[in-house]
Amino acid sequence: MDLSYPMLKRSKERIQVLTNGTIEIIQKDIRETDIGTKKFDIVIASAVLHHLRNNKEWKAVFKKIYDSLTDGSSFWIQDLISHEDDRIQKMNMKSWGDYLTKQGGKSYKNDVFDYMEKEDTPRSITFQLELLKEVGFGKTEILHKNSVFGSFGAIK
Repeated sequence: MDLSYPMLKRSKERIQVLTNGTIEIIQKDIRETDIGTKKFDIVIASAVLHHLRNNKEWKAVFKKIYDSLTDGSSFWIQDLISHEDDRIQKMNMKSWGDYLTKQGGKSYKNDVFDYMEKEDTPRSITFQLELLKEVGFGKTEILHKNSVFGSFGAIK
């Protein structure tokens, strides 16, 4: 599910080669959409959750995803993350800014950071793992953490 059809189309293309299962794409805002109960075997949220605005939205979306999963299924997140310690946050943002500058110059880095300031509200992996357990997930796993990005999730 995403607001952007091109993102959905690209996701389906990437996943289709890995499965014989059915892939359902939905072009809507998860905050405003009923996605059903016990409907999915896996939910993957890639670069989308950092747009949630406040803790109430975060909890509502995590609960909605939990409810939509069948027993024994899982929810995996690959997304922009923040850090709880300001010093670590600052260090990782500087490192990422240096990377962005190498990729597209200082104006590119500034554009990305300006957009993030206006549109993004990432949370720490710790916050999200605790929230996963709070809404009912039994087991959580961190698959990868690198600077301001993380890959992690939970099994129902």
